[in-house]
Amino acid sequence: MFLMISCSKEPQPGNSIKMEQDDPSMSAHNIDVLFSDSGKVEARLTSPLMNRYTGEAPLLEFPNGFKVYIYDSVHQITSTISGNRGTRMELKHVMEAWGNVVVRNEKNNEQINTEHLIWDENKHKIWSDVNVKITRPDNVLYGTGMESNETFTRYSIQEPSGEMNVKKDSI
Repeated sequence: MFLMISCSKEPQPGNSIKMEQDDPSMSAHNIDVLFSDSGKVEARLTSPLMNRYTGEAPLLEFPNGFKVYIYDSVHQITSTISGNRGTRMELKHVMEAWGNVVVRNEKNNEQINTEHLIWDENKHKIWSDVNVKITRPDNVLYGTGMESNETFTRYSIQEPSGEMNVKKDSI
């Protein structure tokens, strides 16, 4: 009697790949996603890698960095947000970024640098609770946190320091 055994690296019908619970349900490379409301493009997200996790709290993960472009009503870029790593909670529409996070107001040529930032898309707000550096055309400000609208046109800094221009009649 002869017994023949063969091995194959090809998946066989009826066999499935076992996914671990912590594995993403989907991964995509070099993504470019548009976010719109009523046909109006509000933002664009690009990333070299996106992982999607499903379940009760679906999550998008950007482990290799990302960049978000925010547009005005005439489709001009008003601001950008980028970071080394990020996540987006799909149901809450909240994005969190870590590592070399940069927010730029493209029209006013102002920039925030920090290591952690949260963006609430529904409230159109961004904030940080760690050290921030705000570079403006005429000065640089520092603080231990900040809050702003998502276009970075109105902001407040917690514990500010740095050189600030003050009008003589405002003191």
